[in-house]
Amino acid sequence: MPTTVQTCETLSERLSAVVLKRPTKLGWFTCIAISFTGVLMLNVAISWLLLRGVGVWGINEPVAWGFAIVNFVWWIGIGHAGTFISAILLLLHQHWRTSINRFTEAMTLFAVACAALFPLLHLGRPWVFYFLVPYPDTMRLWPQWRSPLVWDVFAVSTYFTVSLVYWYIGLVPDLATMRDRATRRWIKVIYGIGALGWRGSAKHWARYEMAYLLLAGLATPLVLSVHSVVSLDFSVAILPGWHSTIFPPYFVAGAIFSGFAMVLTLLIPFRKIYKLEDVISERHLDLASKVMLATGLMVALGYASESWMAWYSDEPNEEFLALNRMLGPYWPVWWTTMTCNVLVPQLLWWRRIRISPLPLFIISLLVNVGMWAERYMIVVVSLHRDFLPSSWGKFHGTVWDWATFAGTIGLFFTLMFLFVRLLPMIPIAELRKQTVEEGKEV
Repeated sequence: MPTTVQTCETLSERLSAVVLKRPTKLGWFTCIAISFTGVLMLNVAISWLLLRGVGVWGINEPVAWGFAIVNFVWWIGIGHAGTFISAILLLLHQHWRTSINRFTEAMTLFAVACAALFPLLHLGRPWVFYFLVPYPDTMRLWPQWRSPLVWDVFAVSTYFTVSLVYWYIGLVPDLATMRDRATRRWIKVIYGIGALGWRGSAKHWARYEMAYLLLAGLATPLVLSVHSVVSLDFSVAILPGWHSTIFPPYFVAGAIFSGFAMVLTLLIPFRKIYKLEDVISERHLDLASKVMLATGLMVALGYASESWMAWYSDEPNEEFLALNRMLGPYWPVWWTTMTCNVLVPQLLWWRRIRISPLPLFIISLLVNVGMWAERYMIVVVSLHRDFLPSSWGKFHGTVWDWATFAGTIGLFFTLMFLFVRLLPMIPIAELRKQTVEEGKEV
């Protein structure tokens, strides 16, 4: 039987070899080429937007918010799972997070980067985005603090900054491992710069663990605050379907729900491609599925609460909106949302489904579709028929709406493919530590 030291050495060699020794195959080049095509499409869409203005999108009166806000809320929600898995589960001493936290942290950064594009693009004049930041200037211009746009800027920038620092701090010991195991000098230099002189001394480990724990404590409230702030963009309005106190917890549960769905959507194929079934085991899939089931039930409760309050309030506009979502011109959106977010996740009650990669992949993919449809329902369906029938209208995304959305998906996958090729997607140092602790317990 191998000793704990031998097991740790084998683990380090295997996980670092995914980046340092595994040849870059044709499949990776094909995937990065397809995703980078999406990035080029995004560049074209943004260039046309800057040239012609936001009128190239399908927004109009009364639907003044369209794909930009839908996609912004959807991407921010996806970014929640990484912080939840890494920070909250660390504070709760859940060791199953160790095999997947690096991957989910990177997913958070890439999703937030995609989300941050939309508040800037729908400004109309994105080149003066710095007006949203309070800074001393001769014109004495200050942000409008009552504007939800300003809230979003501060919430998203804080979330991204803390998540980036937290991700990088956790990566430092692994960069040192990559530095020590690299054979080419220029690769050693690059990883060595990132490792910040890490030598694995007791002082280094003590400061690392203190910083990591403090940042986890800072990141944990952000899971609740960021999407709560995003939900206030809607709930502060008096529009039926938006003016609701249930939005903050409902949005947070939906964010974790969609975030875990994206984690499983990405994790299952990468787990198979890189042959990491023993590191990311069936137990990880099972527990992630349970979290997705629990948050899915919270989201279903939010849907039921909305419908109940629309009836119980005896407010004609609220009642009309509830029926309009189900039976109006956008009825496919409502039924897609209910099917993908309420009915399909009920399959996760069965353990056989929770540990089966293919059914779990399909369920998580459908949940991602359903959560995007939910955002579309909240934004577009709530706006297209307001208090005055004379101002009713329809919204249809133009080719530039879809091109921008597809482009952000391409940007997300491009960053993800580069990440798994250049950096260890499994935290080597944390797995080694867990292996040692489990060896001592045995």
